[in-house]
Amino acid sequence: MTFSLLALVAVVPAVLAYDNGLARTPQMGWNTWNHFGCGISEDTILSAAKALISNNLTSYGYEYVIVDDCWQAPARDPSTGAPVPDPEKFPNGIKDVADQVHNLGLKFGIYSSAGTYTCGGRFGSLDHEEIDAQTYASWGVDYLKYDNCYNEGRAGTPMISYERYANMSRALNATGRPILYSMCNWGEDGPWNFAVDIANSWRISGDIHDDFDRYDDRCPCTSILDCKLPGFHCAMSRIIDFAAPVGQKAGPGKWNDLDMLEVGNGGMNFDEYVTHFSMWALVKSPLILGNDITNMSNDTLAIITNDALIAVNQDPNGSPANRIWKRTLPEGGDLQLWQGSLVNNQFVFALMNTSPNPQTVNVSFTDVFVDQGASYQSATFTLYDLWQKDPSSGAWGLNLGEFSSGVPNVQIGTHQTKVWKAVPASNSKRRDRAEL
Repeated sequence: MTFSLLALVAVVPAVLAYDNGLARTPQMGWNTWNHFGCGISEDTILSAAKALISNNLTSYGYEYVIVDDCWQAPARDPSTGAPVPDPEKFPNGIKDVADQVHNLGLKFGIYSSAGTYTCGGRFGSLDHEEIDAQTYASWGVDYLKYDNCYNEGRAGTPMISYERYANMSRALNATGRPILYSMCNWGEDGPWNFAVDIANSWRISGDIHDDFDRYDDRCPCTSILDCKLPGFHCAMSRIIDFAAPVGQKAGPGKWNDLDMLEVGNGGMNFDEYVTHFSMWALVKSPLILGNDITNMSNDTLAIITNDALIAVNQDPNGSPANRIWKRTLPEGGDLQLWQGSLVNNQFVFALMNTSPNPQTVNVSFTDVFVDQGASYQSATFTLYDLWQKDPSSGAWGLNLGEFSSGVPNVQIGTHQTKVWKAVPASNSKRRDRAEL
């Protein structure tokens, strides 16, 4: 083996961000942007960190506190070129905030852009990757969200985008500090094809808007495949459509990111937020809260603490749910059936109604288990409704009993989603005997 080949072998593992041991299940936490935008401060971050603790959200897996755009000073340090925080918003510096977050038992995240400027007009990290990564590591950063604004046209093919984002991947890994790398290039150039080697997650679309299905010309694509303008103001159900074909590219350490959650921000009703949370959980998107967690309604808290859905999202199998069928309805909208595999030969499936009217649907196991074949299609399963609570224990996931051919006459309301866990009846009986 020549020296050059030895050198290559030594270098390659350092750029594989997905193999850095992080995000073996989709990351969970809270981010400033959706609710606060640029109106952030040291107090904003620390209040949210304390709210994660006081609301017991940490017990459900929410662990990252992420500062998004607008934390930066007007300019870098003139002598070193290092990033500098806004002295009014962060008078004690970013490291002090990170230390306080760590002292609460949480992890700290920060934001930049793979461009000359961030989307909020602050300095970006393009061609400053090494000094920025080193500075973030010295501050105790555990997570980097890395955006795509002002990229100087360094996009247009997967290779061009790969090289721009790989520069930060290399820089982060060179620090020696484990830093989760969350790419945010909006699905441009198909990151599900190239980011798996350099990032722990990648955004698949333009920014989410707190709306169920409103069309907006600023999010013009009907499919994310070969989308030339990902845009922003993307309705929640539009992003679900974007996610349908690319789940096959995700897995432990490398996830499709459907953007931060809007649950609790007020643009959708309860059923729509249930659909939002359910589908993000099923397709294994990171669950990053985007609401004001210091001031939540009981409904919001109930949705984001549904531990049965969180368990689906965090299932060690790491297999995103797939859309089995989508049926357009004459009154507008559609019905969709999704199914995913879980550990221990268990499954999850969901029925989503995006139409303006309630629907009655027969859900057939022939469809649900189309990938598993005839033996599963004819088998008997114990079903658990993951949006109903067991009245005796109060736990999410009501045991509905045994079903052998499907779920007949499902009543599903406007913009509702119903989610079931399916356990082979023989497994359920063995477990019941073991508990006796």
